[in-house]
Amino acid sequence: MLQKAKTIAMWSGPRNLSTALMYSFGARRDCAVWDEPFYAAYLAQTNIDHPMRVQILKAHETDPELIAQACAQRPNDDQPLFYQKHMTLHMIKEFDRSFMRQCDNVFLIRHPALVVASYAKKREGPNLDDIGFVQQAQLFDEVTDWLGHRPLVIDSQDILTNPRQTLSRLCAALDIEFDPGMLAWPQGGHKDDGVWAPHWYGAVHRSQGFEAPNAMEPKLAKPYDDLVAQALPHYQALAAYKL
Repeated sequence: MLQKAKTIAMWSGPRNLSTALMYSFGARRDCAVWDEPFYAAYLAQTNIDHPMRVQILKAHETDPELIAQACAQRPNDDQPLFYQKHMTLHMIKEFDRSFMRQCDNVFLIRHPALVVASYAKKREGPNLDDIGFVQQAQLFDEVTDWLGHRPLVIDSQDILTNPRQTLSRLCAALDIEFDPGMLAWPQGGHKDDGVWAPHWYGAVHRSQGFEAPNAMEPKLAKPYDDLVAQALPHYQALAAYKL
């Protein structure tokens, strides 16, 4: 069956299984992937300090208009699926979002306790803006308004618990054929990883597929408990609509 052209914009916060899901789609022969298109533009616009900031600004496009134009381009015939891994916190109000109307927008969620525990290992002292839950809920509401119905939501925990079933449901909802190749990828990263991969992607580089979820919720220190409590209502608002 010939796959019709489709651009998938996957919106998540950091440490949401987003890289593994990009690798999953990248394992398809019919799918091109783009890793966090607006990361460098976000850093340039906000002047926020992130690991590898200098390298990111040097290696990646910082003009949000050029990035948005590229995001809206039609996929090529050889790879009719175009998968874009987006961080919700990167889509600041100064950036044009009209390209999103050319995409199938999907929202990847993860319980904030798991997100905060993972994020704090890579960058200390995160705040609510850093982990993207508020921005994700705002983007979800925005897409809902102009679509006239709620966009797709998928929970990373469901992917880890049953990858084949959950990805099959996602593909069906996107009106694309499920490819069993999405369940595995080679160790060592993807050719389209952003320059920031050495800092953030160590675990997924060592993986060859989705790993079983942790059985227990992590224990967090008091400041991080407060952060989880702030993020939780935004997670729950989207979780009510997950596949």
